[in-house]
Amino acid sequence: MSDSPGGVQTTRLNRRVVGISIGAALGGFLFGFDSSVINGAVDALREDFGMSNDTFAGFVVASALLGCAVGAWFAGSLADKYGRIRVMVLAAILFIVSALGSGLAVGAYDLMLWRIIGGLAIGAASVIAPAYIAEVSPSKFRGRLGSLQQMAIVLGIFAALLSDQLLQGVAGGAGEQLWLGQEAWRWMFLVEIVPATIYGLAALRLPESPRYLVNKGRDEEAADVLRTFSGEQDVDHKIDEIRETLHIEDKQSLGDLRGSAFGLKPIVWTGILLSVFQQFVGINVIFYYSTTLWQSVGFDSDQAFLTSTITSVTNIVVTIVAIMLVDRVGRRLMLLVGSTGMAISLGLMAIAFSQATGTGDDVAFSGNWDTVAVVGANAFVVFFGATWGPIVWVLLGEMFPNRIRATALAVAAAAQWLANFAITMTFPAMASFSLTFAYGFYAAMAVLSLVFVYFRVPETKGMELEAMRDDVQVKRGKFVESTMGDAADS
Repeated sequence: MSDSPGGVQTTRLNRRVVGISIGAALGGFLFGFDSSVINGAVDALREDFGMSNDTFAGFVVASALLGCAVGAWFAGSLADKYGRIRVMVLAAILFIVSALGSGLAVGAYDLMLWRIIGGLAIGAASVIAPAYIAEVSPSKFRGRLGSLQQMAIVLGIFAALLSDQLLQGVAGGAGEQLWLGQEAWRWMFLVEIVPATIYGLAALRLPESPRYLVNKGRDEEAADVLRTFSGEQDVDHKIDEIRETLHIEDKQSLGDLRGSAFGLKPIVWTGILLSVFQQFVGINVIFYYSTTLWQSVGFDSDQAFLTSTITSVTNIVVTIVAIMLVDRVGRRLMLLVGSTGMAISLGLMAIAFSQATGTGDDVAFSGNWDTVAVVGANAFVVFFGATWGPIVWVLLGEMFPNRIRATALAVAAAAQWLANFAITMTFPAMASFSLTFAYGFYAAMAVLSLVFVYFRVPETKGMELEAMRDDVQVKRGKFVESTMGDAADS
């Protein structure tokens, strides 16, 4: 179970570490909720704020993603300076401010500001949760505990979808008045204050990361966390290992990521490309534009919403499957299977839409190609949700060395949000040109992700965090001594 004599010898999962991992993963729930809640309000927003321009309306919706990139970029340095818990509390406060401001917005521009503030919170949560969970988890169970982040995200997406539908149904429409003279779409945002407050209060009760505590010279507190929550038996030896890998005499900065591989260490590039490929296969197109997709294959609006809900529930179920498998099967194999399945399912969708007439929302299929499109879309969600969805977050939380973990994760997460923004903004244009081209592009990205994983992604199952190195490269899934000079850099 451990590469060191002082490693964790626990064979059963400690309920306390599960509890604090769930507490940290609440940020993932808000991540999913906040990024999806606006979808039910879009039409009412356009009417109330006079957003007749499709491009401008799309930018208002996607503006939160820019905030996500900024929040992710700075979260790592803030976490190293002030601690993981304080950044969680800051994120909770930003979620509350964003929910309140968005619910009381008076125009498109101030709504955009509040959405960007929410994006800052999402970006911070996307960095802190996987880093914290990886740092408190025993190596044997780190994969399934790290997967709680993705489980929380998909539950947040589902909760936002369900909440929007319930509020709209009670009011008789998103633009109709509900409580206190406020329209239903405003309450869609305001209800987020409840889970954001719970997240902030939960964060205040979490123990600080032992790696952060050692870095600040608070060894007794670190020993208590390692013994009580992580199940560590020889805490003195473990703290010595942590201290050695942290290089506490050095102040962490973006400069620590510098290497000879195009300016960054190879392991940092691996994290960045994992993040980019996770978005470039087009998963958010399925969730952001799912209703449009189902209407294009002949469903009416109610059927389309029901199918989108089923898709969301499917994502939750397959994430549970991933949690059960990740520490048994390993990260690499699951990613390879996922890439293969996504390439095939996206290819089916591209072929199906090549047999359709029309573009955008106005698509008509002949024969049974509409069925092929639906099967392909659902198969894609299954393969993504069981592999690339949770596994990327697990790897980003654990693959970087202690000394650069928070900073490197922040850079990788920022790249992920920029990739998300690019895919979200380009899909409408690609769809209006050709849905065959759009899904063909995503299929090609899935194929490239397969090649990338095979040659560049390491297997980290069962490895202690202190065994992760930044002076090595990865070849065919194994760490090897670097030939590019990164040893000197580290």
